Amino acid sequence: MKNLVKIAFVVLISLVSCKKEEVKDYVTLSGKIENHVGDEIKITGRGFEKIIKMDENGSFKDTLKVSKKNTKYMLFDGNEYAELFLKNGYEVNINLDTKKFDETIKFSGKGAETNNYLADKTRMQKELFTPSLFDAEEKEFDATIATIEKKLSDFINNAKGVDSTLIATEKMGLASFKKGIKGAYMQQKARKAQFASFVGKPAPDFKNYENIDGSKTSLKDLKGKNVYIDVWATWCGPCKREIPALKELEHEYKDKNIAFVSISVDNGRGYPGNSLEKSKEGWKKMIAEKEMKGIQLFADKAWQSDFIAAFKIRSIPRFILIDTKGNVVDADAPRPSSKKIKEVFNKLKL
Repeated sequence: MKNLVKIAFVVLISLVSCKKEEVKDYVTLSGKIENHVGDEIKITGRGFEKIIKMDENGSFKDTLKVSKKNTKYMLFDGNEYAELFLKNGYEVNINLDTKKFDETIKFSGKGAETNNYLADKTRMQKELFTPSLFDAEEKEFDATIATIEKKLSDFINNAKGVDSTLIATEKMGLASFKKGIKGAYMQQKARKAQFASFVGKPAPDFKNYENIDGSKTSLKDLKGKNVYIDVWATWCGPCKREIPALKELEHEYKDKNIAFVSISVDNGRGYPGNSLEKSKEGWKKMIAEKEMKGIQLFADKAWQSDFIAAFKIRSIPRFILIDTKGNVVDADAPRPSSKKIKEVFNKLKL
């Protein structure tokens, strides 16, 4: 009898032990953000948005239900963002410092492997896709893209513990990568031709744009100087990647007859409530933190500004070069990181 009881007990324990773990129908998201912009972060996805409050130390914790059909989301802290892969049942912990957002973001907990894969991919892409890539001649461009494709393929194939659906999506994307980026390259070349009609003509004007010090600046104030204009926004990753090169360029030509002007088209995007005032605060903060030089201006009506519309600016960053007489030298000038920009400058009477 004792043996029967013992056997029954063992069977019962076995059944309990083998019981399938119940998957939670929500995601637990927690973490800490150093140097956070406001007192909240925003999680967005297709038809989804949730605001999560942080305490004064930048710590947060909340739950959210996500769709089975949609696993890709974005985390925003002010104008900075990171891609997330979320499934109900995940318990993801996030740690980062906004001063080096992409470099420091790290995930732990259930679902960490997949999200760390995305963070590592972002860091790798920043190294592979240099801003000057599209300045290369076609033969050099094709060779560089072949190298990048191989590195991306190795990165995907060597991933460990990453959700299989994401890996399948990544492989599908890689299959069309070369064709897609070559198409973008050809569009860039066509765009260059499109803006050729501006060359030699008087530049469209901007009037009384707010300066970082509170004063007003118009393009006519700079007549007699060559003017290199950077149209950017604080939420724009490629724009921010140009800042170090722009600062180096400004330093090298500081004694020359050229003014460096940065015009922000920030309009509230990426800030709590899409607030214009919050974005202006973020603009001032970023200029201070990154120690940006030159003439820092805030466009009067963001993308709807007359100057932006006149130059047909629909994507950023965009660089424009104007001569001492106020005529356009290049309406789509090389970026600061491009090897070609100094060649262009050296042709001017600086």
